[in-house]
Amino acid sequence: MKRIFGMIALIAAAAALSFVAPTASANGGKKIVLVAGTPSHGPAEHEFNAGITLLKKCLDKVQGVNAVEYHNGWPKDPDAFKDADAVILYMDGGSGHPAIQADHLKILGDLMNKGVGLACLHYAVEVPKDKGGPEFLKWIGGYYETGYSINPTWNADLKFDASHPIFRGVTSPWKIGDEWYYTIRFPEDAKDVKPLLRGTPPDVTRKTPASAANPGREETLSWCIERADGGRGFGFTGGHFHKNWGDENFRRYILNAILWTAKMEVPATGVQSTVTPEELAANMDPKGKK
Repeated sequence: MKRIFGMIALIAAAAALSFVAPTASANGGKKIVLVAGTPSHGPAEHEFNAGITLLKKCLDKVQGVNAVEYHNGWPKDPDAFKDADAVILYMDGGSGHPAIQADHLKILGDLMNKGVGLACLHYAVEVPKDKGGPEFLKWIGGYYETGYSINPTWNADLKFDASHPIFRGVTSPWKIGDEWYYTIRFPEDAKDVKPLLRGTPPDVTRKTPASAANPGREETLSWCIERADGGRGFGFTGGHFHKNWGDENFRRYILNAILWTAKMEVPATGVQSTVTPEELAANMDPKGKK
């Protein structure tokens, strides 16, 4: 008899451990799905997994947000994007971009048609012009096009129009070094695309024909769009160096943008967060990669 009661207790305990609480979306909140790519670079570069974990930690303290993170590429969970209000991609792009593999463009397209927000950070803004390019033009308002865009590392004096909600709590002057992409491919009629961060790169970095044709020009480094389907899109070209998540302006700008992409109200002073040196150094990918 004691053995039977013991087995019942074990079953009850297992059931309790497997219980999944309703998502914030089901309770009227916002479900934000953060997807990190696989390791691809050396130490403290393209730390997608650690970066996504830091963002989730900060978002977990925002009332009304249910942030869900997936590491090391496209989620294997078929219900990963169920009830999503926004999808955040931080991963390698180009021909290996997870968003253009298998049926992933269709999955994203179905989400976009429902008005789900999409934000792409750093390399995730790069897709081939004939696969992903047309979609990203519609979904986030622009993309990095190989041979047209350029991706140098430089210290940018960042300029911005502080009237946009994404800049709440972001202070000027703001100068930070990163691998800032520019000469982004935007739609011919870009009236719905709003440039957010701007900077003037050194002319020595203009090594594609399109970039070299405009010496001294102030370039768009981050942008957003309010789509006809009711959703919002956001593109950000920085994020190469993991240490930049320790910069308060850098972190707040992205956290604000994530809320905005999910159609949430950005707090008057922006999303407040802290990241300790220990937290910044945690969850780094195994090294010895490319």
